This record gives sequence, structure tokens and C-alpha cells, in this order.
Amino acid sequence: MAETANIAAELRDKLIAEPEVILEDRDLMKALIVANERAMGANIVDLRGIAMERLEARLDRLEDTHRSVIAAAYENLAGTNQIHRAILRMLDPIGFEEFLKDLGGEVAQILRVDCVRLVLETRQTDRDPVLQRLGDVLCVAEPGFVESYLAGGRSAPVRPVVLRQTLPESETVYGRSGDWIRSEAALRLDLGAGKLPGMLVLGAEDPHQFRANQGTDLLGFFAGVFERAMRRWLA
Repeated sequence: MAETANIAAELRDKLIAEPEVILEDRDLMKALIVANERAMGANIVDLRGIAMERLEARLDRLEDTHRSVIAAAYENLAGTNQIHRAILRMLDPIGFEEFLKDLGGEVAQILRVDCVRLVLETRQTDRDPVLQRLGDVLCVAEPGFVESYLAGGRSAPVRPVVLRQTLPESETVYGRSGDWIRSEAALRLDLGAGKLPGMLVLGAEDPHQFRANQGTDLLGFFAGVFERAMRRWLA
């Protein structure tokens, strides 16, 4: 009994000397509050305990929000770096064919997409030799196709960047690859005065990689750089 009293005394002295040990332990504080409520009896309402519970719940929500904000900030930073690296790689080639091949190769890998297609509208119906060599990246369509594809059958104004799951008519864009492409980012391209519009399409096998509720600022910036590079080649 004397040894137990000595241990209790030592523990008591330590807690008195360092009370923050208890205050910083949430589980221990909860146990003390519960013990205090039991000691008061069932007929007494502890308003301070109720207030503390509400404050703890609010603190938990704030911590969850804080973690979500930090995670979103890191995700945005990673996305920004990814777009910057893709743009720098896209600006390296000195020839148009190399430019398009890189678009479907290293640029696609940096962007972590499974397929990249550049759609250009044209009034010419003959088969261009360049198209035969670059058919995996470049495809041509009749005038009006870009606006129709971006609209997706809706009457609402066409947005410059559209994120969605692929459409049934996407075979025109992806060809045989359309069988396994499940989501896409379609970027409208302004190729300059007097020229028909174009479209850059990023396709992914993951049906949830591109969703309508995602932000489009970075992809809009990428499209702006890409269309300026295309104006240089088309000039």
C-alpha cells in the first residue's frame, strides 16, 4: 500500500509540474470529462461540457477543411508544373512533323493521357501525304465539325475547354483508339483570322480522369500556347 501511495504521489507531482501533458492528450481529457459527468449525476446538465463537445466538433471540421485545402494546393501546384513541362517540350521541335509526333509521344506522357488528337477542319477532300504519315495524331474534318463536337448535341454556348466522357461519335476523332478511350478534354483552337477553327483532344482510358466539375484554367492556358504555336506553323 505504501509503495502504491508513493507511485501515486510521484505521478501526482509530475502532473502538477507538467499539466500540459493532460491538456494536450485529447483522449485523456475526454475521459476526465466523462468521469466528471458521472460524478455530478444524471439530473445535472453540464453546459460547459456541451460547449466543449461543440467546439471539438467544429475543430474537427476545421482540421478536415485545412487538410482539404492543403491537398488541393499541392494538386494545383503539381498540375501547373505538369503543364509547364509539357509546354516546354512542345516548343522544342523545329519541324512540323516532329512537333506533331512529339505531341502524341512525350507531350502525351508528360500530361499522363493515353491519346492526343489534333483536329483541323478543311474544305479539301483529297488525301494529303502528311496526313497519311501523321494519321495517329492529326485528323481532318469537314467545316463545322469542331463546333458540333464541342457542343455534344447541346444548344448551350460552346465552351473553349470541355471535360467529359467520350461521345458515341468520337470514332471520327480517335479512329480505332475510340474503343478504349473513355474520357476526354476537348480544347478549341483559334488558328487566326481567315482560318477554320481547330481542336486539340486529350483522351484517357480512365472514365473519371476528365470530369465536368474539374477546373479548366490550366488546360485553357495550354490551349492558348498550343494555338499560337500552330499559327506559326500554319503561317
